Amino acid sequence: MIEFLDPTELPRARATGALVAGILQTLKGRSAVGVNLLEIDRWAQEMIIEAGAESCYVDYAPSFGRGPFGHYICTSVNDAVLHGLPFDYALADGDLLSLDLAVSLGGVVADSAISFIVGDTRPAESLALIDATERALTAGIAAAGPGARIGDLSHAIGSVLSAAGYTVNTEFGGHGVGSTMHQDPHISNIGRPGRGYQLRPGLLLALEPWIMADTDKLVTDADGWTLRSATGCRTAHSEHTIAITEDGAEILTRHA
Repeated sequence: MIEFLDPTELPRARATGALVAGILQTLKGRSAVGVNLLEIDRWAQEMIIEAGAESCYVDYAPSFGRGPFGHYICTSVNDAVLHGLPFDYALADGDLLSLDLAVSLGGVVADSAISFIVGDTRPAESLALIDATERALTAGIAAAGPGARIGDLSHAIGSVLSAAGYTVNTEFGGHGVGSTMHQDPHISNIGRPGRGYQLRPGLLLALEPWIMADTDKLVTDADGWTLRSATGCRTAHSEHTIAITEDGAEILTRHA
């Protein structure tokens, strides 16, 4: 299913995007050494409820997970890259933490992810991973606009990741959003320009480049949800929800 927003609905999408961005930045500021992943989940729950929004994760039960997810945010640490199920773990200095959050407010969903290093230690490999996903996300957004095709976005994202020396997994990627979290079209993190669905105003897309340092193979954790690098290497994940408008692409989850 592909949904399109009427121009009069765009303010609601902006409100949802601002909420998601604000929660993620607040959680990033609180994610210090010693903080437990379950605390982060509880803080996310409190902020979502206080805003009158709804979690897209608590009751989420897709075919690839051991659902329902049962938590309010994905917390992926070090070798975990996607769908990180919060558990009893205290963050350590130098951990690479990815937070992925999707909420619905006023009937519109926004989805975003950030990766950052906890504490004072700054491992060079981790910094490079984060930088590559952020640059790839910027490139993908720059390629989006009315008349562009999904392959243009995928090619822009994949070109940055490949040039940085990473192999790209195509099992999971970006997607459409709207009244629900995961919709068509699928947006692979590598692709051929000029191919695929043509974008038009009113379409909401979540672009999400993610990589693993030395592999493109995933393994599923014993929790049935968390996806980890097959080699145990570090990973990173960046994501924004954008709206296709007459003028191009508007980032709804831009960080303040």
